[in-house]
Amino acid sequence: MPVDTKAATDRLMRFLAVEGVTGQEAAIGRELTAALKESGVPEKAIRLDDANTRIPVPTETGNLIVDLPGRGALHNQPRIMFMTHMDTVPLCAGARPKKSGRKIVNEARTALGGDNRCGCGVLVTLAAELEKQKLDHPPITLLFCVREESGLYGARHVKLAELGSPVMAFNYDGGPASNVTIGAVGADRWSVEIFGRASHAGVAPERGISSTMIMALALADVKAGGWFGKVVKGKGASARMGTSNVGPVTGGDGRPAGDATNVVTDYVHVRGESRSHDGKFFKEITKAYKTAFEKAAKKVTNTQGKSGKVKFKAETDYYPFRMKENLPVVKRAIEAVSAVGGTPNVRAANGGLDANWMVRHGIPTVTFGAGQNEAHTIDEWINLDEYDRACALAVQLATMRN
Repeated sequence: MPVDTKAATDRLMRFLAVEGVTGQEAAIGRELTAALKESGVPEKAIRLDDANTRIPVPTETGNLIVDLPGRGALHNQPRIMFMTHMDTVPLCAGARPKKSGRKIVNEARTALGGDNRCGCGVLVTLAAELEKQKLDHPPITLLFCVREESGLYGARHVKLAELGSPVMAFNYDGGPASNVTIGAVGADRWSVEIFGRASHAGVAPERGISSTMIMALALADVKAGGWFGKVVKGKGASARMGTSNVGPVTGGDGRPAGDATNVVTDYVHVRGESRSHDGKFFKEITKAYKTAFEKAAKKVTNTQGKSGKVKFKAETDYYPFRMKENLPVVKRAIEAVSAVGGTPNVRAANGGLDANWMVRHGIPTVTFGAGQNEAHTIDEWINLDEYDRACALAVQLATMRN
């Protein structure tokens, strides 16, 4: 079952040329729809869902869903699903893809968008090859998710009834095609508003309550307690591990914190995250931040005896998972990778995947790479040998006998 690699690369170059940063996926959705129809998928089999109406941040369009009926000897087998995401990080805006030998590179000083135009290319190539070669396969759902890069929102808010009850799924994201990713971390996204009191910093600084100082004391406490960066609590086999980070620090709505150097800062907004493969531990990391900010607020007082206040909010972005290697979806993945000449690398990811939410929804999902390298940087490039293997892998997965 050879794959037309030239056509697959042409599709990838076509998709890379379409801008579609996270939340603005309408144009790439239209391009994918056109390419699917050109590949022989009937228009009635392609639709957009209404997930964007449930996503709490502006999103142009819903997830793109494609239904492929089963064919031949496998037509009555249980449905399976292939998925990817169709958004890119904002750094990809203005990318100019260029083929250079067995690589695709970028002529612009931006990220390339291989994460995840490669996944889009794989799924459309799968549909094209199944139709072109008239291959036997079970019923298949193709799912192209929106807003993966900004919180896995498309996968989180998809309605299961829209997917046709697949018994397993295969997700395409970053790295080599031989990566068999069967687990991933969970993460909290947290924010804290710090309320102080403004005062003239040169005339009466003692009457002010510095939100900046509250933040500084809190973060120093977090660092001293071992809760920042790589977090390890305990030793040996019982050690609990995770990571945390402090991101944007602003005055709210992207404005600088503070009004001037001669005014005691009365408001600071801080955002951060906590991650772990342990579903309880990333919550514990978040709690450490909350405790530190509350403690620091009480420490910073003015001459009237008033202290600062904080409002801490945390939301779980996604939950960790780790599937057992004896599950049918994992066995199928390992066998397929070997069949296309790869060496299966069974692993867990330290970043969130759409698979986190699929597994949460009850659909066991393995994630593979598709040749993406240096994602989210201006050095991003695509390995076409790995991309070709990812396309062949998808066809293999779709046509295997149970």
